Amino acid sequence: MKKLEGRTAVITGAASGIGKGIAIAFAREGAAIVVADRVNEAQAAEVLAGIRQNDVEALFVHTDVSDEESVRSMAAQALDRFGKVDILVNNAGIFTESLIENMAIDDWDRVVNTNLRGTFLCTRALIGQMLERGDGRIINIASQLGQIGGGAAGHYSASKAGVIGLTKSLAREVSTRGVLVNAIAPGPIQTPLLDSETEEWRSGKLAELPIGRFGTVDEVTPTAVLLASAGGSYYVGQTLGPNGGDVML
Repeated sequence: MKKLEGRTAVITGAASGIGKGIAIAFAREGAAIVVADRVNEAQAAEVLAGIRQNDVEALFVHTDVSDEESVRSMAAQALDRFGKVDILVNNAGIFTESLIENMAIDDWDRVVNTNLRGTFLCTRALIGQMLERGDGRIINIASQLGQIGGGAAGHYSASKAGVIGLTKSLAREVSTRGVLVNAIAPGPIQTPLLDSETEEWRSGKLAELPIGRFGTVDEVTPTAVLLASAGGSYYVGQTLGPNGGDVML
């Protein structure tokens, strides 16, 4: 039996990058997938095809995770289609660079609203039906920058530190009620987000990494599968770090 047979997962920001990798990895393990992303469905065609080739259902829902009504609509469509959502992966996120002294307030709000508020809104929309059944998994995608901070990334680092704090608090609230909440804090991973970085930043970051290279999406997805499956049943409020040694705890 596959590890996620009969389960349904909502994955935000699943059209590309880590979210896409997790969606396909979950599908390989038998889960039906809701792809919740702010792109249009045509732009999500590749991940939807990758899911469906594993003989599981896929539903695309255009979603702005920072908008309450959009999130409510996404949750309603997911529950209408599948009847339940067993796994929520809060992956949607954005990154921009700016020194705090120069940062536009709109830039701060956009990053924090997507990365942190979005995690809260999606969790609030779907956790109730998990608690009613006494069963569910929530996996929040944080970042190593939420643990160590990042120059010219104060808004992003703060948002991801908030995700880690939210993960711990929620885990204390709901773990005895059957819902397990954990986070993954990847280091720099080869995704479109990393491609947008300057060459100067990329060179400097490579020099800092003990492993001497950036990670791949396939080096993150096994952690998500673990936390979503029976093998992750004793992980509560943890932040797991596939980060190439950028953070050592």
